[in-house]
Amino acid sequence: MGRRMNTPAHLLLGAAAFGDPERRHTTTAAIIGALAPDLSLYLMAGVALIVLQIPPQVVFDELYFSDAWQQIFAIDNSVFVWGAVLAFGLWRRTSWIVALGGAALIHLVTDFVLHHDDGRPHFWPLSNWIFESPISYWDSRNGARVVAPLEALLAAACYVVLWRRYETWGPRLGFGVVLGAELFVMRNWLVFF
Repeated sequence: MGRRMNTPAHLLLGAAAFGDPERRHTTTAAIIGALAPDLSLYLMAGVALIVLQIPPQVVFDELYFSDAWQQIFAIDNSVFVWGAVLAFGLWRRTSWIVALGGAALIHLVTDFVLHHDDGRPHFWPLSNWIFESPISYWDSRNGARVVAPLEALLAAACYVVLWRRYETWGPRLGFGVVLGAELFVMRNWLVFF
């Protein structure tokens, strides 16, 4: 069944790596970049599940792996697309573009190493090859009982960094909610998979 690294962990990691309390637009771009590679999945699965009322097994066992869905995933999960965004931001010396591209690339790197049989073609447009990692963050048959708690620990460490960096309660609370979502989702992976 198709899964992704817990999106909340991506958000915390992207914000910790590229967020800047002095530049709200840079932090926002880091959060958007961390979310962007999963956004098409949320939109397509949401429409399929909620609007079209397609059963979850069909959505995640069939549609997720269909050529049409994989082609869309190839674009928004391409290291070349996000690498170009990062390179453009560095060339222009524009912090929010660097944050956008950099956070998306961190997302892709973590997905690359943590997806056993549900990865995405990260090297589009040069290749549609999909790496099958020996480990999985969600599937206990492929190491999730070790990986998921380590991922949660990384997310908690990112939250500590963000807590210290952002001195106002709004961001602290917002990132705390994201950490809570990460812990909840991680618990579900371990209990159900």
